[in-house]
Amino acid sequence: MPDVDAERAWLLTVDGSPQSYVDLDDPEHLEFEYARRLAHVLDCAAEPGRALDLLHLGGGALTLPRYAAATRAGSRQAVVEFDAGLVDMIAEHLPLPEGSGITVHTADARAWLEAVPAASADVVVADVFGGSRVPAQLTSVEYARAAARVLRPGGLYAANLADGAPFDFLRAQLANFAAAFGELALVAEPGVLRGRRFGNAVLLASDAGLPVAALARRCAGDVFPARVEYGDGLVRFMKGAAPVADVDAAPSPAPPEGAFSLG
Repeated sequence: MPDVDAERAWLLTVDGSPQSYVDLDDPEHLEFEYARRLAHVLDCAAEPGRALDLLHLGGGALTLPRYAAATRAGSRQAVVEFDAGLVDMIAEHLPLPEGSGITVHTADARAWLEAVPAASADVVVADVFGGSRVPAQLTSVEYARAAARVLRPGGLYAANLADGAPFDFLRAQLANFAAAFGELALVAEPGVLRGRRFGNAVLLASDAGLPVAALARRCAGDVFPARVEYGDGLVRFMKGAAPVADVDAAPSPAPPEGAFSLG
C-alpha cells in the first residue's frame, strides 16, 4: 500500500500483519520501531561506514538490507526469503538500486543457514515470520548452533522476536542462544519487558563482548525508547529456562487479537 505522505514509500502487509515499510527515496528512514532497533545493532556492529558481510534470514521488502547498503557502502548482503511470490513482487514494484551489493535467494532459511560456509558472515539478522509467528525450525538450540557456525569470530547475531508475559518462548530462545554463544542481550520497550503487553524484542548474541553501552544510548533516544537487558538482569529474566531441541520446537506464540506484533 502506498504511503499518502511520501511519494515513493510503501507499506507491505503479509497475511494482514504489517511487515515492512520502504521509502525508495530515503532508505535510511525506518518506520517501525523494531527495524530501528535492528538498524542500531548494525550501526554498532563495527566502526561507521565499514563494509560488512551480512546474512539476512527473511526478506520482506528488504528494508534493513537497503539501510545497510546506504550506511555501509560496499557491504555484501545475502537475503534468504522463502516466499517466491513476495520476492518477485518486491523485485517488480520496489526494485533495489544498481550496485546495492544485495543478492536475494528464494530458499528455506534454516536449510540455507546450514549449507553456507562456516565463518562467512560478520552479522546474521533473523526476521522470519510466517504471518505473525516465527516458524518452529528457527526456534531450537540446533538452529542457534547453526547460526553460531556461520559467524566469524566476534560476529553478531540479531533476531526480531515477539512474545508476552510469562515469556516462555522468549526465555527459551535466550536459553538456546546461551548454549551456543558466550554473550547475550535483549532489546525491548520497558512495558514489554515488564509483561504489560505483547510486543517485539530483539535478541542479540555473540562470542565476544556486545556493544551494549552504545546500543543502549541509541535505543534510549528513539521516539519509543527501548531498554537493553544483559548480564545479571538477563539471567534473572531467563529464570532457569532450558534450551529447546528440534524435536520439541514450536512456533512463537500468536499475538493477541489486535496486537501489532511486528512493529
